[in-house]
Formats: sequence, C-alpha cells, structure tokens
Amino acid sequence: MTAYLNALGVVCALGRDKPEVARNLFAGDCSGMRREAGWVPDRELPVAGVHGDLPPVPPALAAHSSRNNRLLLEAALQIRDDIEQAIRTYGPDRVGVVLGTSTSGIDEASQGLARYIREQRFPADYDYRQQELGAPANFLVDWLQLSGPAYVISTACTSSARALMSARRLLDLGVCDAVLCGGVDSLCKLTLNGFTALEAVSGERCNPFSANRDGINIGEAAVLFVMSRERGAGPAIALLGDGASSDAHHISAPEPSGRGALQAMQKALARAGLQASQIGYLNLHGTATQHNDAMESLAVASLFPDGVPCSSTKPMTGHTLGAAGALEAAFCWLSLAAADREGRLPPHVWDGHADPALPALRWVTAHDRLSSIAPRYLMSNSFAFGGNNVSLIIGDAP
Repeated sequence: MTAYLNALGVVCALGRDKPEVARNLFAGDCSGMRREAGWVPDRELPVAGVHGDLPPVPPALAAHSSRNNRLLLEAALQIRDDIEQAIRTYGPDRVGVVLGTSTSGIDEASQGLARYIREQRFPADYDYRQQELGAPANFLVDWLQLSGPAYVISTACTSSARALMSARRLLDLGVCDAVLCGGVDSLCKLTLNGFTALEAVSGERCNPFSANRDGINIGEAAVLFVMSRERGAGPAIALLGDGASSDAHHISAPEPSGRGALQAMQKALARAGLQASQIGYLNLHGTATQHNDAMESLAVASLFPDGVPCSSTKPMTGHTLGAAGALEAAFCWLSLAAADREGRLPPHVWDGHADPALPALRWVTAHDRLSSIAPRYLMSNSFAFGGNNVSLIIGDAP
C-alpha cells in the first residue's frame, strides 16, 4: 500500500515555512547557526534556534503550553487545511498521530523544578504533563479533537524517522486512513549540557566528514506530514521504503564497521523494491563526530560502490535530535517537490578537507541537479544512541 506524504509543515533554523526553508536549504545558508551564551556555563556555542515569536497555544489548552508544542503548532498551522480535510474525509477516529521527540517540555519542567528548589513552590503555570514524552501527541489530539491512535516514539536521534515508519504501519494494517506524523524537539539546557558532558559538542559550526570535524551543534525543529492511503492535491510523493536495525554495540558510540547502518539501508531498499543504483540522493546522518562519520562513510561506500550524490545538512540546521529524521525526510520531500522547476539538492557544507582515513564520498555541489524525469528516489539516514539505525526512502509515488 502506498503511503502518500500529502502535506508538509516545517519550521527550523532555515525558515518558518516551506518556501523559505527550501530557498535557504538549497542555497547552503548557515546563517541560522548563531553563537549564543547562557546554554552551557562559561561557554558560547553555535546553536540553530528558531527566532521570533511562536504561535500561542489556545487558552483552553494552556496546560499544553510548552515551547516544544508551540513549535509543533506552527508546523501544524501551515497545513491546517490539509489536516481538516483528512478529518472530514475519514473521521476523527480514523486519523492517527505518531510523533518523535527527545525533549518534549523538559525545559519548562526544569524551570519549574528550579523555582521549587528556590522557593518551595512551583510556578502557577507549571504542569508536570508537559515533560512527559507523549505530550506532543496529546496536544495535537486535544487541539484537533481526534480519537484515533496517538503516541510518541522516543529513540533519541531516530525518533521521528521511526514515527514515519510507524505511521506507515498503521496505514498498512488498516488501523488508520491518515496519520499526522513527524517530529519536534526544542533547544534546552538539559540537552546542551548533556552532550557537552559527553564532549560531543563543537565550539564552531559543525564540519561533517572533514578531517577537522570535532563534534555536533544542536538545533530545534518541528515537522509534520499528513500521510494517507490516498493521494492528496499536492505533489505525488510517498514513503516508499523504510528499514531499521539495532546493532546494540554501545550505549552511545556507533558500531565502528557501519554494519547496522548498512543493514538499515539494505532493508529500506528491499522494502521499496529498489537497487542502490536507483537512489538519486542520500541525506546523510552526518553529525560531524569522529565515530559517526567514520562508520557512515564505510556503510555508504559499501552500499554505493559507484557513488551517490550525498550531503549532511546539519551545518545549516544543527542536529535537531528527535526531529532530525523527519526534518531530513522533509528535505528530500522539498527536493522532489521542486525538481520539476529547478532540481536542486541540499549542498554539502564543510571546509573541503577530506579525512584520508575515510572512504571518499560523492558530495553534492551547486552543479548537481535531481532529474526531472520520474520516478526519482531519495534516501535519508538517521542513527541514534544504542545502535539504533533507520533509513527512509522518499520518492515519486507510483
């Protein structure tokens, strides 16, 4: 069964709607990555935040008012008409919600607990439910008055890629006729200090696959697709294949040979009924850490011996953690949606100093274009702590 991705709402450091995000993405614009103090003691760090006011949560839903949910609301408002159409067509009990996150409302919870420690009382607007991982799905359900399956997947940096996989499964099983799926994660001190403690955060803009790479930057984003069994009025784009593996090599370090990453990509190809040579672009996980880039290079070189145009988009968006899988699937969606006009692909932004210890990959440059002739197939990789690996294939729907 085809899982159509009929609508897309997206907000990240690249922009606040699809046209702005696409324009800055294809231009390789890294201006959304800004140095900021206050996140980690005694350090300024580049972070990729969403600047400016976010839409307020309706007063009747004030208990849901976290930054994470306001980011999600902005993405949802971009496609409100498509969402309402799905609800009218299928009914509120046949529309599901599957999201990925790793932060939820933990920043508001941290502030509330800090107030309690200082003053022995919580702020008046504190609600412990904001920090629960299921909070984003609960918010959408209450806002849209849905009664279909609704849940959140939290598997670190594969969370929202797995959400898309899970949404497709709900369609395949006939449990839902449409699913609102994607991911959301917001900047917070807990995340930035945690990755700093792991010595994984770079003090400069991240530099994926470079000999000079020294860690990640953190970003925030919200992405929401309307996935359904029937094609909508927009571009005929679908989730054609997905694959997952768990190599369980280490709690935080990836399996160094790339075996698990390779297995996830192979499963996605098998599910889509494709050969590696048919993939026109690969969005790499590309975190710019030593171990991730090394193992991903090995896996990609093994699967694509003749090369494939590829890039890491994290210098433009930061690593958006639980939202990263859906965000980078959205970049594939934008490439396909724009291909009949320009065929542009996300460029690989780095210092150009290849690591001689890694297999050479074929980086997207300003001259690369995606074919305007369908069918076209794009792949996106997401890898997470615990050896959790996901690969998605987004392409022209048959």
